[in-house]
Amino acid sequence: MSKLYEKYLELKKIQKEKIYLFKSGIFYIALDEDAKKLNEKFGLKLTNFTPEVVKSGFPVSNLSKYLEKLDKVNIRYELIDNNYFKIDSPTAYIKSISIKNILNSIKNLELDSITPKEAYNILYNLQKQALEVEVLNDTDK
Repeated sequence: MSKLYEKYLELKKIQKEKIYLFKSGIFYIALDEDAKKLNEKFGLKLTNFTPEVVKSGFPVSNLSKYLEKLDKVNIRYELIDNNYFKIDSPTAYIKSISIKNILNSIKNLELDSITPKEAYNILYNLQKQALEVEVLNDTDK
């Protein structure tokens, strides 16, 4: 049995009614009964995790969209990171990912080869991303 499935079973013993979404690479996946529930509610495709267990999921980039959908239909959920730790605040988590993306964009710039127009466009796009993070801050209040 995989570590991921063991963690799933352990969590389900504690709170059976919650859906557990595990970060796995660039996806969030749900297993077994949770996957079936997501398939039923949102039409997420079911695939085999093992011959006996199904999974479904969505890209990390769509996390906000699916959390909004889960909230809208009053489905309780928990996000579990790559190390099987619970993510307490999805909004803070999304915000930290956004900030990391902004910082990586800046870090990967080749300043010696950027034209003034490209520099302006980069700054403009970074400002838009920063404003999106600010909107996330406002929703925390």
